[in-house]
Amino acid sequence: MDLDHSLLTRYWHLLCHRQELPAPGDYVRLETSIGDVVVFNDGSDLVVFDNRCAHRGSLIYDGTHGNRVATCGYHGWTFSRGTLIIPQREQFSGCDLTQARLNTYQTDWCGDFLFFAVHPAQELYAQLDDAADILENISFNIAGRADFNQYAYECYWPLAVENALEPYHISLVHPKTLATLQLEDGINTYQGINSVWRAPLGNVRLHKQLSGLKRFFNIDYGYEGYFSLYLFPFTMLSSTFGYSYSLQHFLPRDVQGTSTTFVSRLLTATVKNEQAASVLSSFFSSTAQVNRKVFEEDHQVCRRMPRDVWNIAPLRFASATEEKIQHFRASCRQHVGELESS
Repeated sequence: MDLDHSLLTRYWHLLCHRQELPAPGDYVRLETSIGDVVVFNDGSDLVVFDNRCAHRGSLIYDGTHGNRVATCGYHGWTFSRGTLIIPQREQFSGCDLTQARLNTYQTDWCGDFLFFAVHPAQELYAQLDDAADILENISFNIAGRADFNQYAYECYWPLAVENALEPYHISLVHPKTLATLQLEDGINTYQGINSVWRAPLGNVRLHKQLSGLKRFFNIDYGYEGYFSLYLFPFTMLSSTFGYSYSLQHFLPRDVQGTSTTFVSRLLTATVKNEQAASVLSSFFSSTAQVNRKVFEEDHQVCRRMPRDVWNIAPLRFASATEEKIQHFRASCRQHVGELESS
């Protein structure tokens, strides 16, 4: 079994926040090398399935997100409230239609964050380790989604993950965006295969401005600096002051390892009232624009990294700021070892 396939099928993956799909028909679709994964509000529950119609395998959704009934455009088979609605059902007298169903995945919750898995090797909370407490606290302070961004990174996914894990490149690659925070060295902590980086803002003026916004929020959790949580293997969750969280996925997109599905969503924290929401509207919009700029700057660097420069061995020349890359590769080696011994 190759690395990408085993990581996709044996681990739990953070899919969405509950408040991203509040209405019946809301959906999010992620492209992966094992097929599309869709989470859909069917009116009674959030259902996660592989996007193929149970009839002839046609794709049900082709957008990245939105609101639409789960109806196959080929023959009209529709999934709603746990039931398949089949047009001209009488024409299938020779078939056992009770066996027709979507290919759904396992799901579990950590707070208000929904995870899915294909054939997980362990329970969700065992995989999350102490990161579960962090995720729960974050999830209960999220009110909704302000931005959705998905496109193909032209690189192998571990290269994109490792770029996101290290701050060494920030001053050179992000001089007018992320570097303006003037992040200090910060502290790395580890929760099993997951990791967290917390870094104070060195930009005193910006720190004061952000501190002044706290009165508009109704939150009880958040680090007053830059926070980045990595969930092995494909997910990042980052924030400044806990006012919003950038949820990022770096998913294997093809079996050749030449393309990565990059997905980012800006999840906004709970605000105190409608007046606060009005005041913060431009702040969230600006945050989304800056995030998109940062991610595209990262993409331009990552696309210059050939597929064959990555492997699971430790970095030969590693700076102190690349500590989390060493931890990531160690987690990959641990996974490969477990596969070989099973």
